[in-house]
Amino acid sequence: MGNSDRAARPGVVVGVLAFGGTVAAITQTAVVPIIGELPGLLHTSAANASWVITVTLLVGAVFTPVAGKLGDLYGKHRMLLVSGAFLIVGAAVAAMSSSLVPMLIGRGIQGMGVGLIPLGISLMRDVLPPARLGSSIALMSASLGVGGALGLPVSAAVAQYSSWRVLFWGTAALSALIMVLIATLVPAESKRGDAGGRFDVVGAVGLGAGLVFLLLPVSKGSGWGWTSTTTLGLFAASAVTLVAWAWWELRASDPLVDLRTTAKPQVLLTNATSVLVGFALYGQALIVPQLMQLPAATGHGMGQTMLAMGLWMAPGGLVMMLVSPLGAKLSALRGPKITLALGSLIIAIGYGSSVVLMGSTWGLMTMVCITNIGVGLAYGAMPALIMGAVPLSETASANSINTLMRSLGTSVSAAVVGVVLANLTTDFAGRTVPSETGFHVGLLIGAGVALVAAVLALAIPRRPAETTDFDAELATLSPEVAKA
Repeated sequence: MGNSDRAARPGVVVGVLAFGGTVAAITQTAVVPIIGELPGLLHTSAANASWVITVTLLVGAVFTPVAGKLGDLYGKHRMLLVSGAFLIVGAAVAAMSSSLVPMLIGRGIQGMGVGLIPLGISLMRDVLPPARLGSSIALMSASLGVGGALGLPVSAAVAQYSSWRVLFWGTAALSALIMVLIATLVPAESKRGDAGGRFDVVGAVGLGAGLVFLLLPVSKGSGWGWTSTTTLGLFAASAVTLVAWAWWELRASDPLVDLRTTAKPQVLLTNATSVLVGFALYGQALIVPQLMQLPAATGHGMGQTMLAMGLWMAPGGLVMMLVSPLGAKLSALRGPKITLALGSLIIAIGYGSSVVLMGSTWGLMTMVCITNIGVGLAYGAMPALIMGAVPLSETASANSINTLMRSLGTSVSAAVVGVVLANLTTDFAGRTVPSETGFHVGLLIGAGVALVAAVLALAIPRRPAETTDFDAELATLSPEVAKA
């Protein structure tokens, strides 16, 4: 009996795919504890070493929609295994690196495996019973944030008490375990949603180039200068490339991204909200660790070690995991757009609470937990809204674009928070550090962005009279969902 012929065991399938999503997310944060040591380890400058993080985000953003389309065309289960292989190979190459170039190659290959998360969400629609679908998708979607939150203290502990290479070998071992579990315990879809079709190579290259031209200046603009020729030239190249790409996609018989579907109000507004939620998620992930680790003598720092900081933030990841099933129940009762709006509002409340909670480690942990409750609700609702508006044949590619939108939000967040903290500074022991005002401003910007996300979520239109397959699946959970 082949893999595709086995009956899915929902609990096992969900556990394996959520674990896989968590491991994929951990690959993005695994190097954070050693970023200060990388210049010495790789015999390079601090500016060059920062590319070890940037290259993974860039490649992940470019390859995620490609993996989604390949999943729709050739099988999501097959592409999950390919994504796992990228994670293994990339981690192994990075573990054996002693200079910058092989490290960047390894980290870039790891970025190609991040598509595992939207592919896993899409496969759930094919192999799980409708009664388990909502909560399972919410948990899988939240795994991106959970992996980032839980991976930080683990990585910090490994980096502090063992060799930095163990970080990558450990990631490779976990990725190999994921591949085995997916191959043996997760059934393949019985049939692909797309009967035939060709992969849009031109569209993939065009989108990849446009995203690189956009994300490079967003990520590096503060170092290059926001008005420098390089930064402005890349922004202009991105605009021209993405316009040409859109022209091609609208005329291609088998486009990488169906822009007509993407332009549907439900999809368009959900993706726009996703950018803002991604911004809000990453803002506190950048600000709180710095606050935790600044010396207490500054008057606003907590004086924590990297490991202690990670442990203080870890409850936020656990809260996100626990709240995801509750978000699925709310989506079944009131519709996913209400869950998305509520999640965005809670994120704003979490950021706003920093006005009174920023003065202690307990307060910061509480703020992170409140914010992550909102993220858990929002992240679970996004795939439900997307899949409620697209046909089965476009499930993986549509989810991949939504994941890409979140990544765009995190990249913009890094740039904005970086500018704020770089310009609102104070002197401490002969060096410049972010001021308390800078942290307050950064957190209040996060609150404002989350409020805008809540308004956008409420503007998502009701479903039209005709329903998709996914609407019918959600309707088995509650007859009220069709009215949401």
